[in-house]
Amino acid sequence: MEWLDAVGPIASLDSLPPPDTKRWVIRRKAEVVAAVRAGVISLEEACRRYTLSIEEFLSWQRLVESHGLPGLRVTRLQDYREQDRDRG
Repeated sequence: MEWLDAVGPIASLDSLPPPDTKRWVIRRKAEVVAAVRAGVISLEEACRRYTLSIEEFLSWQRLVESHGLPGLRVTRLQDYREQDRDRG
């Protein structure tokens, strides 16, 4: 997956955004998704660490896998939801 190449390897918790992150830019979201995929942090631990709902994390994962890094832009979220609804 191209987006994983853009994010680069996530080797440890130290390479993740800080737990008190408030501003979720594209790269930070992608880093957390990549870390869960790589087993660096569990889904539950990531949600706890960043005060995310499981649904929110899964939406990041689904969007980045379907649309790459641009899918994580908040301004595009509605467009992608509409595309997914039209397909389903």
